[in-house]
Amino acid sequence: MTETTTSLYDQLGGEAAVNAAVDIFYRKVLGDHRINRFFDNTDIEKQAAKQKSFLTMAFGGPNNYNGADMRQAHAHLVQKLGLDDSHFDAVMEHLSGTLVELSVPQNLIDQVAAIAESTRDDVLNR
Repeated sequence: MTETTTSLYDQLGGEAAVNAAVDIFYRKVLGDHRINRFFDNTDIEKQAAKQKSFLTMAFGGPNNYNGADMRQAHAHLVQKLGLDDSHFDAVMEHLSGTLVELSVPQNLIDQVAAIAESTRDDVLNR
């Protein structure tokens, strides 16, 4: 397969890479005072498993995601805790930082960031 026909999921390194990225990502998020309160009542192991499944699907890997859509999953955070663009930006910062830490090439980081950015309006319930 050429790079143009290989999924982003495979280019990133498949399941092992997604698993490593999600684990590092949540470590960063939970350590960030700007956004960690959004996870106070969250089972992080379950959340990480859902995130791994979602990202696998979003990056073109096997689709085993059966969680809520982005709007439903985050609506209570917008309404009750004031989730807004500044929080989304912090999450994007940690996503990019995680991929840099894993030595992911910039062109792939850009693709991941574009996919994540495409969820902004749904996550923020707009």
